Amino acid sequence: MLFVLYMAKEGYSSITVPDEFSERIDRFNSNQGNLFPSKQKALQRAWVDFENKYSRDGEKTVEIDGKIIGPGHPIYVIAEVGINHNGDIDICKKLIDMAVDSGCDAVKFQKRTVDIIYTKEELAKSRDSPFGNTNGDLKRGLEFGDKEYRQIDNYCKEKNITWFASPWDIPSVDFLEKFDVSCYKIASASLTDKGLLERIKATNKPIILSTGMSDAEQVRKAVDILGEDNLVLLSCVSAYPTLNLADQNLKVIETLKKSYSCPVGYSGHEPDTFPTLMAMALGANVIERHITLGRTMYGSDQASSLEKKGLEVICNRAKEIPRILGDGKKTVTDSEVPISAKLRRVDTI
Repeated sequence: MLFVLYMAKEGYSSITVPDEFSERIDRFNSNQGNLFPSKQKALQRAWVDFENKYSRDGEKTVEIDGKIIGPGHPIYVIAEVGINHNGDIDICKKLIDMAVDSGCDAVKFQKRTVDIIYTKEELAKSRDSPFGNTNGDLKRGLEFGDKEYRQIDNYCKEKNITWFASPWDIPSVDFLEKFDVSCYKIASASLTDKGLLERIKATNKPIILSTGMSDAEQVRKAVDILGEDNLVLLSCVSAYPTLNLADQNLKVIETLKKSYSCPVGYSGHEPDTFPTLMAMALGANVIERHITLGRTMYGSDQASSLEKKGLEVICNRAKEIPRILGDGKKTVTDSEVPISAKLRRVDTI
């Protein structure tokens, strides 16, 4: 007898396997305390492990919500909503729509426990904003809670796009675990927070680590905690926006690839797309860019974000650049064969 492992839906294909194989998956999953929520997830994980074992030059891959990240796979594009929703769930949904329409693979948010991240003195500082007259009014006004994240979760499921967040403290990890997010992003500012790194590692979810405001030794220490399995490193400059071209130092992408076996990507904060396109050409496996409905909107991150046209450029080029780069093997292409027959008069070597 044959068993249909999972039924096809848009963007998926059905797979038929022998009953005995299906039963083996059930037994293993049960013995592991139902580690995987479905046979589909179990098979996806098994395939990622297979690819990691046999991929070229020991380079690893990472699977996020059914999509494989790494050499030989499509560039994974993350639209960073961050706090550009300005505390408004309707703006947030429009940003999600923008990411979906542009062809992004995921949208990302930021989650903080305000009273843990900021001191009382910092929160009490005078700062005018649409939310009040203190820094605390601003920080609390920008922070989504359970009600908003349930709406985000439902809306992203409706739009068939992955969502996750960068938690800035341990209670925020616990909060996000309620939604069974597919992975975690660690912000550059949190790279040196050992306790937070260990808590995120303990979730056994894929981890994306930004390396802004960090030197090579700090990155090494963070990777030692997280391990290179199920990890993606992002070259990043934490200047908002990044205006000094020399600060980009995109060759860090090559350095990270040589130093670690995990996939490497780029998180950009420049006001245009050029450095991001260069990062793709250097082999970035992941691209993360902040997005905005308009750069003149209120908010500290709007100026370093992409509007829809720029995001569409990134998503379209992310599909094309890996094909243009190719596999590096020098061969005669099919398109060259008739030209060779026409133009090459002598072949004596």
